Amino acid sequence: MSMPFYVSPEQLMKDRADFARKGIARGRSVVAIHYADGVLFVSENPSQALHKVSEIYDRIAFAAVGRYNEFENLRIAGVRLADMRGYAYDRRDVTGRGLANAYAQTLGTIFSSGGEKPYEVELFVAEIGDAEADDQIYRLTYDGQVADEHGFAVMGGAADVVAGHLREHYRTGMSLDDALRLAVAALGHSETDDRVIPTEDLEVAALDRTRTQPRKFVRLREARLAEVLGDRGPGEADAPAAEDSAPGGGGQPSAVDDPADPTDQVSGAVAPLEDPVTGEPPVAPPAAPPAAPPVAPPVAPPVAPPTEPGQG
Repeated sequence: MSMPFYVSPEQLMKDRADFARKGIARGRSVVAIHYADGVLFVSENPSQALHKVSEIYDRIAFAAVGRYNEFENLRIAGVRLADMRGYAYDRRDVTGRGLANAYAQTLGTIFSSGGEKPYEVELFVAEIGDAEADDQIYRLTYDGQVADEHGFAVMGGAADVVAGHLREHYRTGMSLDDALRLAVAALGHSETDDRVIPTEDLEVAALDRTRTQPRKFVRLREARLAEVLGDRGPGEADAPAAEDSAPGGGGQPSAVDDPADPTDQVSGAVAPLEDPVTGEPPVAPPAAPPAAPPVAPPVAPPVAPPTEPGQG
């Protein structure tokens, strides 16, 4: 009689953990960093459609690395859970800690079950408060462990190297522009040399408490990234000067422009057309003088009817 195949629980958990870690390490890193007005997320992501960073609720954001289909399922589940809790109770009852606990239970159950493979994902759940001290970043691993991160956190790819660079240069109370420059430099840092990541290969979003809208999530567009980083990809034309980008010196589009937010307004203007021969902007023709208002024709006075004889 043949003996059944047996693997010790310790070896089984070790094999599942190694499998998940290898899958996560193949992805590109994501950086979450505290700054003075919220939490910034920066990732190297050439895709413009498959986002690693997304909004969950008014003040809560979600970031992930690993297999896209797996963390996208988790994101959708988090959005549904937040909407149901906010509708059934109150919007203030939707918290980052509650969502992090729900994700931890799901990931832990999947990892410990022997019927399916573990999820090859790591997650960030971030929430901002009314002050910088109230901001929270929760990091969740493939096996359901939860860690409360302070200052900054890195997951996926060469996380140790990126975290080492951030540890040396990070300081509290940084502005959004300084935090963005530091995060991009850390993502391009390696043990041998540093590389420059083109702006079109960056996915950047933030939870910004200074926004007047209830929704504090915003994506930073490529024009805004080029303005802050001063970086251009191959073949990309120089951006116009700030005083020429909008009538009256409006400058580049604001960092809080959000195309997904119907309450937000998009800044910027369309550049004037140029003459195809001289290259100069066309000169507007002189305005025609206003036409004189029409004059009504004279009206003849009424004529009295003739009188009959004998009438006074």
